[in-house]
Amino acid sequence: MTRISVKVDGTTYQDEVEPRLLLVHYLRDRLGLTGTPIGCDTSNCGACTVDLDGVSVKSCSVLAVQADGGEVTTVQGLAGDGELTALQKAFHEKHGLQCGYCTPGMLMAARDLLRENPHPSSDEVRHALEGNLCRCTGYQNIVRAVMAASGQEVTA
Repeated sequence: MTRISVKVDGTTYQDEVEPRLLLVHYLRDRLGLTGTPIGCDTSNCGACTVDLDGVSVKSCSVLAVQADGGEVTTVQGLAGDGELTALQKAFHEKHGLQCGYCTPGMLMAARDLLRENPHPSSDEVRHALEGNLCRCTGYQNIVRAVMAASGQEVTA
């Protein structure tokens, strides 16, 4: 067992974990933060994307011990004050989700993009979301939502 200390969505946790425990399983099984779904367990789908120390990572490809001393933000930590963020509102208003399974990962990847590039082009949005798969929407409304959150609109 390895002792870790990690801040998740503003709360610091100290735990003993198996060195091989994946961050996604730590978040879901140990902390009860089930907003981060387990999609493929191979880092292909991006559904489990979280923010680790300011960078989007697929939590199924990161060990919990790698987060030791770090700060993790999950989709559940986005609306810290109980109010939806502009990005979350845009996903709702622009119908950027259907079944919702990929939505947490899409939100986290889009958040990372907008932090780095507050006014991306639609091509830049598509490129930034390449590692996140959606089987329902066809992506157009997701792109519209990210563009709307950045204060821009997509017409085509």
